[in-house]
Amino acid sequence: MKYVYECRILLVDDNLQLQEMICDMLHKEGFSHIDTASSCADALLYFSRQNPDIVILDIGLPDGDGFSLMQKIRSLSDIPVLFLSARDEDNDRLLGLGLGADDYMTKPFLPRELILRLTAILKRTYFPPGHAKQPKETDLILGGKTVRFSSASIICADGRELPLTAKELALLKKLGENQGNIVTFDALTQAVWGDYYYGYENTLMVHIRRLREKIEENPSQPRWILTVRGIGYKLSRE
Repeated sequence: MKYVYECRILLVDDNLQLQEMICDMLHKEGFSHIDTASSCADALLYFSRQNPDIVILDIGLPDGDGFSLMQKIRSLSDIPVLFLSARDEDNDRLLGLGLGADDYMTKPFLPRELILRLTAILKRTYFPPGHAKQPKETDLILGGKTVRFSSASIICADGRELPLTAKELALLKKLGENQGNIVTFDALTQAVWGDYYYGYENTLMVHIRRLREKIEENPSQPRWILTVRGIGYKLSRE
């Protein structure tokens, strides 16, 4: 696991509409591995088959409560847990944190705050500063511009730094790994949106256009990110 966005997230909540909303929000942010469970039994069955990197956990579940589930999870793993609950009493918050949860948020919540807290926990747990698991990526040189994966940015010849979004970074990484070769639409969308990539083809075009605006001298006549009609895209070599 090289990036925060590659972490596997387990969302445990019996509100299917909220499940869908959170999953969609996380996918749009760049997270590609998100699984769901609607009960304590489903969550424990998941743990018998998979090892998530973090759990987002509701308290009110149809076959038990999140506090009891948290204790069972702790007997299986020490992965981080973020409580996301409608119960906003101080006693509930203190109990959750006392059981070893890394954070406690109440519903309704600000989507951006959930993203920030989730990302902060993942970085603190798996990617602390100078951690050996976070290898340095090789810069990608495209004419007078340098793609710096370590800082998620493009460095221009005049020293300007253009930030890259998580999705733009994932696209450039996939194209860079296959520089000079065609990468299909399916391969690119799966690299960004994971197993939930169906229906994102048009969105892919938007991200490619934004990347060209940052990389190309003339985005309408690209030199680096080339379209292979009906198949995909190719990152050209010098």
